[in-house]
Amino acid sequence: MTKIIVPIGPQHPLLKEPVSFQLTVEGEHVTESAMRLGYVHRGIERLCQERTYVQNIHLLERICGICSHVHTTTFCQGVEALLGVKLPSRALYLRALLCELERIHSHLLWLGVLALNIGFDTIFMYAWHDREVVLDIMEDLSGGRVSHAVNIVGGVRFDLTDDRRVTLLRQLNGLEEQVRILLGVVEHEQTLQARTRNVGRLSLEQIRRYCVVGPVARASGLDVDLRRDMPRPPYDGLTFQVPVRQEGDVWARTLVRMLETVESVHLCRQMLDLLPPGPVSTRVSRRVPAGEVVSRTEAPRGEVVYYIRSDGSDKPARVKVRTPTLTNLITLPSQLENVNMADVSVVLSGVDLCIACADR
Repeated sequence: MTKIIVPIGPQHPLLKEPVSFQLTVEGEHVTESAMRLGYVHRGIERLCQERTYVQNIHLLERICGICSHVHTTTFCQGVEALLGVKLPSRALYLRALLCELERIHSHLLWLGVLALNIGFDTIFMYAWHDREVVLDIMEDLSGGRVSHAVNIVGGVRFDLTDDRRVTLLRQLNGLEEQVRILLGVVEHEQTLQARTRNVGRLSLEQIRRYCVVGPVARASGLDVDLRRDMPRPPYDGLTFQVPVRQEGDVWARTLVRMLETVESVHLCRQMLDLLPPGPVSTRVSRRVPAGEVVSRTEAPRGEVVYYIRSDGSDKPARVKVRTPTLTNLITLPSQLENVNMADVSVVLSGVDLCIACADR
């Protein structure tokens, strides 16, 4: 049978960001695949060395539009560790609250993209309708729907009034009801399961070999979550479950993400109930003592790692970012081998592509 090379990308309706795949197809089956990155490299790590720590907060927020807050959270907690600063408890709660809202937003957006790419427009419209509720909440809190600009070295810029807290709890109750409906669809809808079960499977051995993190890893049986395993305040005082599946396919990743969304709603409710009084920031020096630190946070797609080195000035000597997307991306050639051509869109959607944070 004749082999045909099918190019996907760097510009393609399936891809919301530029990345290139070369698929070798024999009949309806993909026999080989190759991937190329590097189309949107922006040199953010180099730019960090030319800007102050304060300016870098706004720069690093633009690594990823969906995970903008968690990137600045990871950077700020690393700088605060170098400064030896202890943050007010209220600031830590508010930071984590926006991180969990961002997780809900990311998972709902991903579910909509997956449904759209497999032709299930009904789930797409419901998921993105519920996503708007989260965006409205984040806009009320920070003033921004995507870039929130709330983190500063030493705390956060915003605070919650008692009235706003009560309103937010009421909004979360309605959101949880909608999320549970979507969870029921994922668990029982035969059309969705027919397109996602046994597609794009990754074994636990492959997960460990590629150093995959986040929902993709937990869907293959790797029970790891930094919020539970290396708890920082306020997570050390909250209760939540870490969903883990063993199937390792796209359906398991869908189920893990939706179960995580429910848990994130519960976490937001706990944070609002336990929100301590006090200030939301503390004054810090603009010059950071010489030293180096590794800062880690559980982002919606998995563990984000920041390495920060200071030479004692007001600008970092080095900032190195390791995003979870890159390790998820490098599994795609293995996932695409021997799948049907019609399932390529499902495989590509299943890892939650974010080329911007992989390239930077």
